[in-house]
Amino acid sequence: MSRKPVFERFDALGTTVVVGSAEPGARATAMAAVRQEVDACDRACSRFRDDSDLARLHAGESGPVSEWLCDAVAVALEAADLTEGLVDPTIGQCLIDLGYDRSFESIDLEQPLRVRARHVPAWRRVRVDRSRRRVHLPFGARLDLGATAKALCADRAAARAATLAGSGVLVSLGGDISVAGPPPTEGWVVRVTDRADAPPDRAPGQTVAIRSGGLATSGTSARRWARDGAVMHHLVDPRTGRPADEAWRTISVAAPTCVQANIASTAAMIIGWDAPTWLSDRGADARLVRPDGGVTLTGGWPPDPAPVLEAVAS
Repeated sequence: MSRKPVFERFDALGTTVVVGSAEPGARATAMAAVRQEVDACDRACSRFRDDSDLARLHAGESGPVSEWLCDAVAVALEAADLTEGLVDPTIGQCLIDLGYDRSFESIDLEQPLRVRARHVPAWRRVRVDRSRRRVHLPFGARLDLGATAKALCADRAAARAATLAGSGVLVSLGGDISVAGPPPTEGWVVRVTDRADAPPDRAPGQTVAIRSGGLATSGTSARRWARDGAVMHHLVDPRTGRPADEAWRTISVAAPTCVQANIASTAAMIIGWDAPTWLSDRGADARLVRPDGGVTLTGGWPPDPAPVLEAVAS
């Protein structure tokens, strides 16, 4: 008789972390491993705590940083290179100018503020020296690693937990999912939601089962606030310095890793109406939802209902 996986939750990184264990007896080990990785990510990459490696880097402190931050910055620069700057880690100051200057739950959502749209892409001038554990930023640049660092954390946490627990593990960080180790018999059954702000039991979307790799969803229905008489959201178009046009409500992508899925889904949201072509040209398995609820699929993403979604190389 196959055992059903068990799930536990905790709050971290400004979101909800879900840890699934294919073997119930391994859940304590898996949970401990995930908590350690999530804590390491937060201490390295948070924009919102004064003692993080990233905060000290922004403050101009000299000296080595953690390996975690070096790796996170390297992944962010790779994302920028792969997307020709659409996923740009140097939008940190731009987000501050738009009012996203503290953890989201602490933002005054209606604070009157005149917004200046400005962004000078500087990612090509960021340097990472892994051997010396140094990160060099051009003058005035501030990093935001939120998207890719969260996905990297999901991948690392799932791999570490599966190794230590000796069983299959799922890790979801706010809906960005990575799985490692042998999956449950029926796969990892997850709900891909069209609205991140809807209760899970009432969220429109699609239920799929994944056996390997990662899955990421980018969208604009959550993390919204008002500034200068306009509604802002956290997905900034580096080409304008303003929130990206909302051609799509959400875009979900499956890939061999959560990092790859996150890069593709984020870039596609910023691209806008041409996202299906961009994703199709790259062989990406994706589900795009328009503001009116209409759905477009690319690659091997299955129609609803979908029995199993296999993450494949794109």
